[in-house]
Amino acid sequence: MRLLVLLVAPLSLLVLPVDQGVSAGSVPQTGGLSPGRVERWVRSGLQSLQWDQLERCLRLGSVSEAECRQLAHLPMSTVAVYVSELRSNAGASDKVVAILPDSSVGSMSSKLRGRFSVSQVLHGGATAHDAVLVLDPNPGENFGHTVVLFYVDVNVTKKRCSHQDGIYLGEECLTLALKGRCQNQLKRWQAGPERLMGNGRSLRGGAVTTVTGNRLLERGGLCEVHFLPLVVGVGDSNRTQRLKCVEHSEFARCPEPLSMGIPALPVSSCELNKNTRRCHQQPLATHLSCRLYQTCDHAVLISGGWQQQMTFQHHVQNLQRFYRMLQNNGFHKDHIKTFFASTGQLPEDVEGVYPATEKAVIRNHVSYVCRKQHCADTLVLYLNSPTRNDGTMLLWDANLNGIADLKERYSVNELLADLAGCKATRVLLFVDQSYSGVLSKRLRGSQKHFNVVLIQSQTRQTHSQQRVNPGWEDGSWDYISPHTCLLDHLGRDRGMSRLLQPWSGLLNVTLSGAPCNVTPPLTDGELRREYQGCQNLPTALWHQKHHRRERH
Repeated sequence: MRLLVLLVAPLSLLVLPVDQGVSAGSVPQTGGLSPGRVERWVRSGLQSLQWDQLERCLRLGSVSEAECRQLAHLPMSTVAVYVSELRSNAGASDKVVAILPDSSVGSMSSKLRGRFSVSQVLHGGATAHDAVLVLDPNPGENFGHTVVLFYVDVNVTKKRCSHQDGIYLGEECLTLALKGRCQNQLKRWQAGPERLMGNGRSLRGGAVTTVTGNRLLERGGLCEVHFLPLVVGVGDSNRTQRLKCVEHSEFARCPEPLSMGIPALPVSSCELNKNTRRCHQQPLATHLSCRLYQTCDHAVLISGGWQQQMTFQHHVQNLQRFYRMLQNNGFHKDHIKTFFASTGQLPEDVEGVYPATEKAVIRNHVSYVCRKQHCADTLVLYLNSPTRNDGTMLLWDANLNGIADLKERYSVNELLADLAGCKATRVLLFVDQSYSGVLSKRLRGSQKHFNVVLIQSQTRQTHSQQRVNPGWEDGSWDYISPHTCLLDHLGRDRGMSRLLQPWSGLLNVTLSGAPCNVTPPLTDGELRREYQGCQNLPTALWHQKHHRRERH
């Protein structure tokens, strides 16, 4: 791990009374970790970032100094703060390490390897620290957006903190963390060994980011941290998460994680001889999804969440609304499969729910529906998971080790392989997660996905394409009705029209495949009878479609 050098003079401390601005769910006062102490860390971290962004903005010279100062301003009230408990004795056993889902293999020190399995790669891989501080400038949004991670070490001299490229706060040192083993992929501005600004503060080059209003946007920030880490004590075999959100009047309100029950065992772990209460769920019978001489509309909804602290109530609401929209368009409940979190538990108005831990089940189901001749007319995929900057979806941390293992992530390559040559008439990908541009670029250059359309809302897209609810901001997906022409509905925004141009022919229909703008308009009865749900195919028509697809 390499650290961004940010040497900052101590800031004046605004000490709040213990009972002011702190809720019952705030960080405990263990080891002198008072609200004022946390606030001091946060102010120092934010100001160091803002000075760095201001220097870069002025150096680029594209806007005025006043505009640079406005762009570099990140109000503390818009930032959610997470911090780990600071133990009082500060011994070796009280140190903590931060583990990220996209941590790199091989970066763990030999001293720590004995206390963790080799697969549990420690973030940064160097040493343990007294505490971890995380600043989230976009609280409540789908993870995959930039967060700022600091290590905190106490009883550190100014000289040692300087050598660690840290922010010295009087026997406390904050060091900014970046992902390890990625420096060669990141263009960094180096201003020489050290550059002093007019105020005497020292700056060195670091990750290239831009602060716009209250939003951090990446510019090639492949080393940026995009998820909340799993912060565990060294030697803690239970891997208890020590990182907690701080409720404080000066900070943004903490997002409310979704309340979950006891994690369910994976379907594959529920053998016939294990008749336990946690194995009551029936496995997905994919082979019953397709019937001979019948074509249906199918949907697969994926909302991984990765872990409880990154799964919010709006993820459930997104699934509920999308599920209701599909049913309103004639999709049968037996043909809508939803994969959510670790338990697969959703409100009763959503049926056919399975844990997102079952990656093999997800892939097998998508592949089967795609490979089976005439099985699907319209195949809809709704993607709403935390996403790495390479487009990989995180499903769920099933083994609770904090690392996104192969079985716990669904890559763009795997998704494209499952959809390659899909025999559905049309495949619609409704993408409601970060970094959808990676998938879009791959689809545009593919010769195996001629019938696959990626749908995303342009109203809430940014350079890094990371928003909370892209499809729900203006209710665009909520209002797709049985009579809605997809091309007209999705192409209302000029930018979206350009995005959909290569696939406009596939979208000149309703969601259930009915033609647009026919005269006279189709009645509700005609839509239900001829297009929605499932349609029986006469033998002659079945063979005719078969030969037409072979010629195509």
